[in-house]
Amino acid sequence: MPVLSDLVAAIASGSVEVIDLTAPLSAQTPILKLPEPLGQTWRFELHEISRFNEAGPAWYWNNIKTGEHTGTHLDAPIHWITGKDGADVSQLPARRLIAPAAVMDFTAEAAANPDFVLEIKHVEAWQKQHGPLPKGGWLLYRTGWAARSHDEDQFLNAGHTPGISVECAKWLAETAPVLGVGVETVGTDAGAAHSFDPAFPCHSFLLGHDKYGLTQLQNLAKLPPLGAVVFVGPLPIVRGSGSPCRALALVERR
Repeated sequence: MPVLSDLVAAIASGSVEVIDLTAPLSAQTPILKLPEPLGQTWRFELHEISRFNEAGPAWYWNNIKTGEHTGTHLDAPIHWITGKDGADVSQLPARRLIAPAAVMDFTAEAAANPDFVLEIKHVEAWQKQHGPLPKGGWLLYRTGWAARSHDEDQFLNAGHTPGISVECAKWLAETAPVLGVGVETVGTDAGAAHSFDPAFPCHSFLLGHDKYGLTQLQNLAKLPPLGAVVFVGPLPIVRGSGSPCRALALVERR
């Protein structure tokens, strides 16, 4: 098929660049911490089975232990009570895992105010400048937060992290043509979203409308406002509420 052949050739030549949006996954990866007595996710752990020794003379491999929502990960609709009858991560249509992206840069606003929230007016102003949101695509929300990911305390910032307002989350879920929202922070909602009404509106509205969340992204600065295509590869965990994933973007370089 000429389209696919042309794509392979463009990647090989570098005219289409593959950009990794994924944070490295290790014991140092920041994780969400909930107040007691709520249940907690597990930090990523790697347990060696064998490494060219008596347990396995010619091979190296490991067991892993982690939560579904650790590191760069995808939230499936079933993750939230509003989507409890929706799809688990193994049921997500593969065609929806490849989609165009709109990238909105609010790093200056988040630097000035770590509790900054995206409003509908911000999205509308962006569309006037760049064009409409891509149908069936991602809204990727750049805040500069990925630069903090080397230090968990800085990354979590005592609960002061940027997010999306209640009104904007509802609009993105009910009106906007996107299939989901991707962020650089530990979750799609603002750090203060526990006090919003409703609480955690991105989770509540988006997942309740069969849309997705994509978190802890990196390298969004390398993407254009429009034109990138994002590939998301979660593990197809049966009955899984989400999964760590590899997120890649294709960007045409002229």
